[in-house]
Amino acid sequence: MASIDITASRSPEVRTPSVQIQIRALTAGDETAWDSFVESHPHGTPFHLIGWKKTIDEAFGYESKYLVATDGKSIQGVLPLFLISNLLTGKVLMSTPFAVYGGVLAHSHAVREEFRKAVSQLGTSLGVDYVELRNVQPEQRLGFSPVTRYVTFEQTIGPDEEAILESIPRKVRYMVRKSLKVGFETRRSESATDAFLDLYSQSLRRLGTPCFPYRHFHALMRNLKGRADVREVVHEGKVASAVMTFYLRDQVFPFYGASDPAVNALAPNNFMYFDLMRWSGANGYKTFDFGRSKRGGSGSYDFKGHWGMTERELPYEILLVKRKELPNINPNNKAFRWPLEFWRRLPLPVTRWIGPMFLRLVP
Repeated sequence: MASIDITASRSPEVRTPSVQIQIRALTAGDETAWDSFVESHPHGTPFHLIGWKKTIDEAFGYESKYLVATDGKSIQGVLPLFLISNLLTGKVLMSTPFAVYGGVLAHSHAVREEFRKAVSQLGTSLGVDYVELRNVQPEQRLGFSPVTRYVTFEQTIGPDEEAILESIPRKVRYMVRKSLKVGFETRRSESATDAFLDLYSQSLRRLGTPCFPYRHFHALMRNLKGRADVREVVHEGKVASAVMTFYLRDQVFPFYGASDPAVNALAPNNFMYFDLMRWSGANGYKTFDFGRSKRGGSGSYDFKGHWGMTERELPYEILLVKRKELPNINPNNKAFRWPLEFWRRLPLPVTRWIGPMFLRLVP
């Protein structure tokens, strides 16, 4: 993308001399400064990091269109974007595929305004149908059409294990206490273990969702090294549940989780998430981000809602470029009902083989 030089003030609230803001494509030399910016920004997430970009590059081959705003001396804002083109979504710019969060991170409203202009220009020049920004916080919004389909769940945690337990509503707290008596053990790994991959692929098949390629998980653990782990809950020598979790600043993001339905009566999922919460609190983390769910009517939403966490609407937004109306690409769309049911009936080895090809259609 050609550089865009824009004159803007650093803040709409403070009168300062005008500075030259340049919005340009990310270069290899920017990567360390990019990650430092993400880590220091209050709305930065693991999905903004260069490690996520490298993983999507390696596992799916989408074309990245990452944008950087600079004042000639330092980074003033970043926007991760991928160009996606297929029969289901059409041609789309997305921030960020296979992630629940994305969008602009900027030091000021003025920089966000210049990103808004740059995104509009880029979407038009590429001839996309729309641009989707999966914002984390309202402050990231650029002023495009809002999408109110999703919420996220968050919980403040600390080193007091009993306080964490008491913050959980009675019914779930009962299941956690029950699971604590089972004798579960937790083991932590910095690689995508075979047991995790097996449980997660089975879980996706039951949900009627295509399976991620295993290289995706291996790439995540490699590219987010030191910021990710896999925790397995073991019962009588067998893995009962497992979760891949990301860490940034004082936040914890359990992202890919699954359990063995044969031992669901023992509540391994309840143990797994509580054990992660108490471990995280004991190790200095302060926010447990339970992640995105579709508002109402989904098993994920119901499960997370029962933990008594703070529910917050995600301020996603879409810029329509060639499309005339907002897309409705989600599993609740009636058009996907029969394909999902068909997928659930396929043999597991088949879903593991062809799943990654289909997954490219719904990022």
